[in-house]
Parts: sequence; C-alpha cells; structure tokens
Amino acid sequence: MAGLNQKLEIRQGQGLVMTPQLQQAIKLLQLNNLELSAYVEEELERNPLLERDEREGQESVSEAAEREGAEARAEREEVSFDSPAQAEDSLDADRETLYDDSKADMAGGAGDSYGAGSTDWSKTGKGGSLSGEDYDAAANSSRDKTLREHLHDQLADIAFDVRDRLVAAHLIDLADDDGYMRADLDETAEKLGITRSEVEEVLCRLQQLEPAGVMACSLQECLALQLKEKNRLDPAMAALIDHLVILAKHDYVRLREICGVDQEDLEDMIAELRALTPKPGLAFGSDNTRAIEPDVFVRERPDYGWAVELNTDTLPRVLVNNQYFAEISTAARSDEEKVFISECSQNASWLVKSLEQRARTILKVASEIVRQQDAFLAKGVAWLRPLNLKTVADAVGMHESTVSRVTSNKYVATPRGLFEMKYFFTSSIASADGGEAYSAEAVRYRIKAMIECETIDDVLSDDKIVERLLSDGIDIARRTVAKYREAMNIPSSVQRRRILKRSA
Repeated sequence: MAGLNQKLEIRQGQGLVMTPQLQQAIKLLQLNNLELSAYVEEELERNPLLERDEREGQESVSEAAEREGAEARAEREEVSFDSPAQAEDSLDADRETLYDDSKADMAGGAGDSYGAGSTDWSKTGKGGSLSGEDYDAAANSSRDKTLREHLHDQLADIAFDVRDRLVAAHLIDLADDDGYMRADLDETAEKLGITRSEVEEVLCRLQQLEPAGVMACSLQECLALQLKEKNRLDPAMAALIDHLVILAKHDYVRLREICGVDQEDLEDMIAELRALTPKPGLAFGSDNTRAIEPDVFVRERPDYGWAVELNTDTLPRVLVNNQYFAEISTAARSDEEKVFISECSQNASWLVKSLEQRARTILKVASEIVRQQDAFLAKGVAWLRPLNLKTVADAVGMHESTVSRVTSNKYVATPRGLFEMKYFFTSSIASADGGEAYSAEAVRYRIKAMIECETIDDVLSDDKIVERLLSDGIDIARRTVAKYREAMNIPSSVQRRRILKRSA
C-alpha cells in the first residue's frame, strides 16, 4: 500500500478578478437617471474628496473627443466601456473590456468632469432612412414600484405584436400619476404615424390591466371600467355614471327617473359608486411617481439628418478635489489615515471616469439606434426596421450585454414621442428578392391594413395575404401570417366573412 505523501506545487495561471470598481462601472450602466442621481448623492456624502461640479461652460463629451484627436471624431472611435468582445459569457466580456479601460485610466489619469455630447450624421433623404461595496439599485431604493413600472411589467401578459407593444409602452408613459390617459389621442396617433382608431384599439386593451380603472380617459370611464371588472355595469349603473353632475347636485328624484330605479336601489347604487377608486394610480404613491426624463434627445436637422444629444439636466457632475487631497495627505499621520485617504482618492477618480464613460456609451448606442431606425422617425411606426442587440453591438464595438444594459430604463425623446430604447429592437422577415429585410412589426402592420380594407366580396385568406406580400417583395410563410393574425386577435377569413355579412 502506497504511503500518503505531502508535496508543495507552484502553478501559474491567469484570471480576471471582479473588483468593486469594475462592479461599479457595470452597475452604473444599468441605472436610470433617477437612480444614478441618488447613487452619486450618496457618494458625495461618503467621500470627502468628491464635490459637485458647478462650473459653467463645461466641455461636452463630443468636444472632448474632438480635442483628443481626429480618430476620436468618428463615432466608432469614441471612448466607451467596451472593445469588441470575444468571450462568450457576457459578464466575462464586461470584465475584460473594463479591465482594459482601468489600465488605460491608471496610465492617463481620470477626467474631472463631463457634460452633454452630441452626434450628428445624415440619412439619405427625408425618410430614407466608488465605493468598495457592490451597489444594488433596487436594495438602495426607498421607493415602491411606480404605476408605470407596474403597467410595463404587465405588458408581457398581453398578446401585443411589436408595433402595438411600442404604442402601448408609449401610452403607458403618457399616463399621469392618477392613472389617467390625458394625452390627445389624435396628436399621439399623428406622431406615431398611425390612425386614431389604432391608438384606441391599443388603449382599450391597456384598460384591462390592473389596477382596475387605469388608463381611462375620464372619470366616467374609470368608474365604468371598475364596475365592468366586478360585472356590475348594468344599464342602470351606466346611466348613473353618465349623469355624475346630477348626482353632485343631489337631485335624486331626477336620478331615479333617469336610471329607472326606486329610492332604495338608487341608494345602493350610490354607495357602490362611492366605494370605487376615482384615482387608481394613487395606490402606488403619488410621491414616488415621477415624470420620465429622457436620457437622450433626438432632433431633426435642417438637412433632414438627425442630431443626437445627451440630456445634460439628468447628468450628475462631480470632480475630484485634488487641492483638498494634497492638504489632507500631508497632514495624515497614521497608516490608517493614509489608507483611508488613498481609498477615497481612488474611488473618487473611478466614479468620475465611470460617469464620463457611461455618458459616452449611452450616446454611442443611442446614435446607432437612431441611424438604424431613421425611417421610423421620418415616417412612423410602420417603418420600424428589424433590429437586434447584436447588430447594434457589432456596429459600435461593444458586447451585447452592454447594449442590453444601456437600453434598459433609458429613454430617448424624439419628434414622434418619448420611447424606451429597448422598444426599437424588432425581429425581421426576409426579403423575397434578397434585399433588405423587413421588420416583423412592419409586416404585421401591412397584414392588418389589408384586412381592414376587406369587403364582403373580397375577404383575404391567409394564402392570399401571403401572395400579396410576396408581390411586395416580402417572403413569409402562411403559418407565420396565421400566427401574426392571431396575435393581433384578428379572426379567420371565414369568421370575418360572416361578420361582414351580419353588418351589411
């Protein structure tokens, strides 16, 4: 039997360590502007070497790039978090690229400030189109979930196609703190490049969300939705809701006549009405809800191009007080004091640089999204192009995980409204002639438009729709047409023919 021996071996290996600073840089990417401001405020209180930058006329991100050299003027040359990722694992990719950036920072030093950046380019014609702690945004947030967040979470439960999902998300963002849709539907439809009836159809489905009564356009509609959810919207109650002005005057005699009920029934109806919630959105706390502030502005230029700029109002500006650092460094006596000062200096420098890189990264990704979706900006939602994270990531030289973080909870204000960046990503349908692919959303829109123009003598089967799309250069299978039609809650051709005959 062989004896047990002990021996000492030395092995050499390579590995990446996820330092607190790298964790911070990744976390900052996915924070929205409100969470970012709160985080920076905490750092200002915690770190004596950090101070708010209140200087006027600060150099913008794009101006800094211009100053740094000709190669930095090109969008793909801008400093960002990532170099082209080669690792399969997204976190490993973030570690590698941020590790490279950290080495460059130590060699070149951290910047002092950042401001708004802009990227300008043209399209082809009009419509051619630093603490050592791991920061947890959710854990450090003292607020409850907002109404908008609650409604957005429920979107996945509704069988919306991509176009209607974008419209739905836009309508949710337009809702006020009380839960009402106060926006002008005609103006909203015009901005989105669709009809009012299409907006109303999406809005009607949103009114099925919780809490009951949300997304209503009036008090009467809000109450009716709540009663409908309770299965209590009978003709008498509907009549009472339509005459709330008379109820406010306490003219019960007239209300009995209008509703066709006696005094006892009327009292029960009024009690039931008073038990409803006139402002369903307030259940989520009006103090915590907020108007969405865009992270990026997109404006049309006189030459029919688009200017993409960061929203400077949402960017916290901080810098390292090097003068104070020099003073307290010379005054430090113990090793403990020296270590504390050194850590504060390192963390402050990392935060300043991370904020600057975060701004550059958001600008870079937003500019590419605008370049890809310029037809939507010029013509409307039906002109959304197929787009995925990989396409944007490859174009800007980042990893898909970084693009995903950048586009979540980041909003872009466009001439067509305010949208979250992630809603611009759509799947694609191949072109029959081998040309540019079509957005699945644009194809759904065509299918819906064809069906809306049907007559009793010309009801389109799924096969007929396939033929028409093919004649327009769109290669799509019959089962895909059927799937899209069912997702839009459109009946089959047989059922539609029967409906047309009954309504004739």
